[in-house]
Amino acid sequence: MKQILIAGALLAALVALPAASWAADTGADLYKAKCQMCHGVDAKGKLPGTHDWSSAEVQKMSDADITKVIVDGKPPKMPAQKAKLTDAQVKDLVSYIRSLKK
Repeated sequence: MKQILIAGALLAALVALPAASWAADTGADLYKAKCQMCHGVDAKGKLPGTHDWSSAEVQKMSDADITKVIVDGKPPKMPAQKAKLTDAQVKDLVSYIRSLKK
């Protein structure tokens, strides 16, 4: 009986998790969901003041510098994402940005 209660509690907890937590987002998936609206479909900067992620300017930045911009934002336009993304997701985004190198 105790095992059934534990299994039921575990199942209830799993069902309560948001669907997004089940998905293994890639950097490209995260980009489409979180960044594309401002940086554009091609990551070349859609809105004024947004950077072309494939540009030499961005590509010469260290991974730590890109991570800092994603996590802390870059006021006034780039909002901080530290409360919205996990460390693993930020790392995936940095890898995706690296894949855009011209």
